Amino acid sequence: MKKSLVSLALGGLTLGVTEFVMMGLLPDIATDLKISIPVAGYLISAYALGVVIGAPLLVIVSRNYPPKKTLLALVTMMAIFNSLSIIAPNYVFLFASRFLSGLPHGAFFGVGAVVASRLADKGKEAQAISIMISGLTIANVAGVPIGTYVGHNYSWRYTFIIISCIALITFVAVYFWMPNLEARAKETIKSQLQFFKKLDAWLVIGISAIGFGGLFCWISYIAPLLTEVSGFSAGDVSYILIIAGLGMVLGNFIGGKLADKFSAEKTIIYLLLAMAFDLLLVFFFSSNQYVSLVLVFSTGCFAFAVVAPIQMLMIQTAVGSEMIASAAIQAAFNMGNALGAFLGGLPLIAGFSYASPNLVGAGMSLIGVLITYVFLQKRLRDFKLQKLLVLD
Repeated sequence: MKKSLVSLALGGLTLGVTEFVMMGLLPDIATDLKISIPVAGYLISAYALGVVIGAPLLVIVSRNYPPKKTLLALVTMMAIFNSLSIIAPNYVFLFASRFLSGLPHGAFFGVGAVVASRLADKGKEAQAISIMISGLTIANVAGVPIGTYVGHNYSWRYTFIIISCIALITFVAVYFWMPNLEARAKETIKSQLQFFKKLDAWLVIGISAIGFGGLFCWISYIAPLLTEVSGFSAGDVSYILIIAGLGMVLGNFIGGKLADKFSAEKTIIYLLLAMAFDLLLVFFFSSNQYVSLVLVFSTGCFAFAVVAPIQMLMIQTAVGSEMIASAAIQAAFNMGNALGAFLGGLPLIAGFSYASPNLVGAGMSLIGVLITYVFLQKRLRDFKLQKLLVLD
């Protein structure tokens, strides 16, 4: 494996822990800052909003700079902004630091995906990109459970010290292992933004933000779900998150296989239907600890199985605008993060149980199915129209 790709995977690890560890830390942060868990949940939304704003903005700003210089700048932002969370004196400061921490997320994956494809051996571009994405799955298997354990047993601030250290290691790896690739030909902002004129692009963004957002109704409040509904101790949460991470690793593999074998649109429809059904099971059966553990694994599996097909759909839609599209899909996923955390928190504010956000998640997944169906029908109409024009 090329060391340059390992450096990108380390960046994925840093961002993965930064994004997902908050779900396991919500009860500890809420207790420390004397706020409710639903209010603490908005810290998840803050990060996601940072991704949504930072992804296109930073990609456009850095479009004509050498990739290595851009990646180093983004990793520096990761280290500095996560360090702010360590010293956060109150909720407002922590909210701001979480927002800032999200800014480099989408841009790193957007630039990193293009760099990975340029570094890859011919015919292995997708495999190279998957190595970078593997940092996210490693984060969920190891980084998030460790961060949750440290945060619960010592201090949630120590978790952000760990994240900042991983970011510094990533900086060193990129500095020494990433070759000095030349910047691509000068690109105008107008040419980059052409991508957003396509209806297909917005439909894929909608699938990602709403359909995939169902995951965040579940995982945003997984810690109180496990402790208050399933009856696990707070100390068990970090271990159970490993089960969720393993499900995500398997789901990522399965989703890639399915997307290669079937059309991306049909794969997304069936997987989102499966996720909606799974979230309904979480709502009804999480009070049983044994069933709850199975559902933790299956929900993680179905959720991450959708990622590869959605990414493939975006790539097919964004010919000529791959970098901005790659950043946009990360922004869309995090729009789902923000929507899921916010909408999932509404029934909690209304006084319903910690299982209730999963009903919202199931609804979001079903809306994602509907948007995908509209996308599929539009593609079929466009294909038939193109065929008629050729015959004429």
